[in-house]
Amino acid sequence: MKRFDCMKALAARLKDELVILSLGASVDEWYNAAPHMRSASLFQQQLGCVTPEAFGLAVGLPHRRIVSLDTDGGMMFNLGILATLGNEQPRNLLVVVWDNECYQSIGGPPTHTASGRVDLAAIARGAGVEQAFTVRTVEEFDAHCARGLASEVPYIVVAKVAGTVQPDIKRKHSDGREDKYIFVRHVEASENIVIMGPSEHN
Repeated sequence: MKRFDCMKALAARLKDELVILSLGASVDEWYNAAPHMRSASLFQQQLGCVTPEAFGLAVGLPHRRIVSLDTDGGMMFNLGILATLGNEQPRNLLVVVWDNECYQSIGGPPTHTASGRVDLAAIARGAGVEQAFTVRTVEEFDAHCARGLASEVPYIVVAKVAGTVQPDIKRKHSDGREDKYIFVRHVEASENIVIMGPSEHN
């Protein structure tokens, strides 16, 4: 199945959630699949940091649904986050792992999941995240996203997607620094809080 098709299915279910997503081609795909979520999405740039950041948001905003759009490569960089989710059991966190079995953004060398022996959903269940599933069709993906968005325990969907990128899509032109401010200001406005106040001059 194609990642972009899955993204469109998920985007149709989102309204006021906050999204953290990984680097690489998935950034431009999400930018196009979910235009109504652009300011509510933090386009992250560090492997291994996406789901940990989403967990931090879930703890800090327990009344708000948080969605992590991670990758197989990113998750393999920081498997310890699964143990944290298993122990802490955040009630408002949906984790999607785009598992294309390769590091697509650096030319496509295989990740560990390409061996057929490494099962990220099974690893998550072993770490205490009982609701962790692998899906291979858009219909399965959409059904699990619906359940995950309503779940009161952490929910992980490992989506086995093709290693191809959606062609002819609009590129996201903002950089990481600009993305940070867009996202923070969205959170401030939607939560009526101050995260980054005005600069102080001595």
